[in-house]
Amino acid sequence: MDLSVNYLGLKLKSPIVVGSSSLTSSLDNLKKIENSGAGAVVLKSIFEEEIYNEYQSILEKEKDLEFPDVRFLDYYDYKIKDDNIKKYLTLISEAKSALTIPVIASINCVSSWEWSFFAKKLEEAGADAIELNMFILPSDFSQTCSKIEDTYMDLIEKIKSTVKIPIAVKLSYYFADLAAFVKRVSESGVQGVVLFNRFFHPDFDIDNFKIIPSNVLSRSSDLAISLRWMSILSGRVGCDLIASTGVHDGASVVKEILAGADAVQVVSSLYKHGVNYIEDMTEDLKTWMSKHDFDKIDDFKGKMSQINSPNPAEYERVQFMRYFEGKKYDLG
Repeated sequence: MDLSVNYLGLKLKSPIVVGSSSLTSSLDNLKKIENSGAGAVVLKSIFEEEIYNEYQSILEKEKDLEFPDVRFLDYYDYKIKDDNIKKYLTLISEAKSALTIPVIASINCVSSWEWSFFAKKLEEAGADAIELNMFILPSDFSQTCSKIEDTYMDLIEKIKSTVKIPIAVKLSYYFADLAAFVKRVSESGVQGVVLFNRFFHPDFDIDNFKIIPSNVLSRSSDLAISLRWMSILSGRVGCDLIASTGVHDGASVVKEILAGADAVQVVSSLYKHGVNYIEDMTEDLKTWMSKHDFDKIDDFKGKMSQINSPNPAEYERVQFMRYFEGKKYDLG
C-alpha cells in the first residue's frame, strides 16, 4: 500500500505532517516524530511578535531613565533578532542532518518587516520549504478588507522574490471573500496554502477579572471548518492544499483527503496522546484504504470535493433547519 504524496513539490512518505508547535522545537522530538511515521515536519514558528515584545520590554525599562542610550537600544534590537535567528538556523541545520523527511521552516509574521532577509537565511540553513503563518486580526476599524489583503500579498511577494525553495501560506478563515482570496494567493506563485491556522482565543476569569486562554488545543469538532473549505477549494486553486485544525484521528485524515487535501497537519492530537499516536493514525488510514480497495492516496483524493460532487450545494448550505425537522423536544 502506497501512502506517499507530493506536497510543495516534495515527496512525502505519508500525508501526515506534524504542524508547527513546541513538539517540533527540539531535535529529540523531531527524531521521534520521524520514527513514528510522519511524512514531514514543520518546525516551531519563530514569532515576529515575540522578538518585538522582547525589545519592547527593554524600551519600557529605558523610558524611566533621564537620558536613555539610543545606541544601547539599537544594539539590543540587533542582538535580540540575531540570537533568535541563530537558534532557529541551528535547529534547521541539525534537523536536516539527522532526519530524512522534509523539514519545513515556519515564520509567524504580521508585517513585512525584515522577514524577506530572514527567509533567505532559512533557505541557506537547509530548509526544504517555508511556511508563512500569517494572521492579521481584522479588528482595526480603519482598515478595509482590500488593505488587509494587500498587506498579506506584499509580504508573500517579498518572501517569494527572495527564496527559491517552496512556500506555503497558512491562513485564517477571517476573510469576507475567503474563496477569492485563497485563489489570489494560489496564483501569486506560492506552492501551497494551509487551511487554517489556529490562534489565541480569549476567555474571562470572572472572579479575578483576568483574560485567560480558551480552548488552547483544537477539538475534533473543529474539523468541520477546514473540511468545508477544503471541499470547496479543491480543484479550483493553483497550488497544493493542506488541512490543519481538528485532525484528531485516522478518520479525520481520510476525510480531509477525500475533500481534496494533498496532506494533513496534526498537532493537538499528539499533545493529547503522544507523538507515537501518528502510528495509530497511519494504521487507521491503511485499514480504511484496504477496506475500500484503495492502493494509493491518489485513488481517493478529492473524491468527495465539491467539484466532484453530484450535489455541490451541500457544501455551501448555511441553514440547518432540516436537521431539526420532525424532532421533538421537551422544553419543560
